[in-house]
Amino acid sequence: MRLEQLQAFLCVAETGSFQQAARICNVTQSTVSRQVQALENQVGTPLFHRSSQAKLTLAGECLWPYAKKICQAWESATQEITEMLAGKQPELCVAAIHSVCAAYLPPVLQRFCRHYPEVKLRVTALGSDRTLKVLKDGLVDIAIVMNNRLFTTSPEMVVDVLYTEPIEVLMAANHPLTKYEQIPWTELIRYPQVVFKDGYGMQRLVKEQFERLGAKLNAALELNTLDAFRGVVRQGNLIALLPHSALIDVKLDPTLAIKTIGVTPSTSKVSSIRDSVWSREVVVVTTSDRIQIPPIEYFWELVKELIPQQINQTTVLKKSVVRSQ
Repeated sequence: MRLEQLQAFLCVAETGSFQQAARICNVTQSTVSRQVQALENQVGTPLFHRSSQAKLTLAGECLWPYAKKICQAWESATQEITEMLAGKQPELCVAAIHSVCAAYLPPVLQRFCRHYPEVKLRVTALGSDRTLKVLKDGLVDIAIVMNNRLFTTSPEMVVDVLYTEPIEVLMAANHPLTKYEQIPWTELIRYPQVVFKDGYGMQRLVKEQFERLGAKLNAALELNTLDAFRGVVRQGNLIALLPHSALIDVKLDPTLAIKTIGVTPSTSKVSSIRDSVWSREVVVVTTSDRIQIPPIEYFWELVKELIPQQINQTTVLKKSVVRSQ
């Protein structure tokens, strides 16, 4: 059964004439006749009494409301798709990691809302792995996350790198590790840590790094908000390994301290790891079909323009402060 057969059937039923139906459908009368006849062959019985006027048989009357619903549903679907491709999208759903939501996303949201005031913007802060899962499940349109190539290398995924940032150590201002300018890994692994819960890419990143170093991670507590990390770390001996963007505001808090991670001493058991700055890569991700939708494409371009711009401005400001000191 084909859509044009149902459309021809409905047109004949409504006009009572194969000839008039042909004019409305902009085809020949023989084409309409063939389409109706093919439909009759499929249902196994005539749909019209063919006399001076085409009148529905009992089978035709039975089919008519179903054919009407099918054709109306098709028209609604095609209209919705046309409007979507033209940018008339009712809402846009974004999921991003907490640090991006807090530090870099507000200017993007503000610019988007000015350009697309009729599109309802929904933003959710989630862990990276959870965010990529909901993107893959079709629950959000765009994800801004720590890169996880197990998810982002799928053929349908479109990925752009936004920035790379170092992992730093958050601790209380009076913590023993504050005596180091750069904390050696041999000292770092001795202290209990606060880590993110399952579903957060930082938990996976920290665990993988400790495994590579052959060290045991003493995860004393799992949390899922940056405020909670600061509150717990402020109280005592626990430390947290967090990305730089999550610690921007901490510099103004005299009860907390941030330290970089130093290179591994050659005398330690982890000396086989090549010396490097431990960092994470933050990316924006969507799917190849979504990026064709104008509001999604516009948000995508804003993210690529404004977030790296803010990173650069912060870097320049930090360098100027250091020079002035």
